[in-house]
Amino acid sequence: MDRKHFLIGAGLGAAATTLAACSTYGKKPEAPPADTPTGSTAAANVLTKTSDVPVGAGVIVDEVVVTQPTAGEFLAFSTTCTHAGCAVNKVADGLIQCPCHGSRFNLDGSVAKGPASRPLQTETVSVQGDSIVRG
Repeated sequence: MDRKHFLIGAGLGAAATTLAACSTYGKKPEAPPADTPTGSTAAANVLTKTSDVPVGAGVIVDEVVVTQPTAGEFLAFSTTCTHAGCAVNKVADGLIQCPCHGSRFNLDGSVAKGPASRPLQTETVSVQGDSIVRG
């Protein structure tokens, strides 16, 4: 690359950076949606709806397993298997299943079948309205 093309490229890069910085100058941040209380992070922490988690089963959302062992009892666990760190990937037949080495966990996170010897790590969740919220 010759000097002329280098200087033109550098000048265009500087101009684009300046334009991007100026395009947000003086703008006010957008207000939160009307249905979200100001300062609330609850909406960002919603994992799923209570209706999406069948009684006696569970669902996997991001890196969290949410189960409903009995009606109205919602529990959550890390998807990281305590045997070798693989991610559990399925909830079926009342068990949380790890595909790597065959470990199975009960809906309360306890070990149903090894090689895992420790329960899944508990995650804190609460029910807010019809949502299951992390934290």
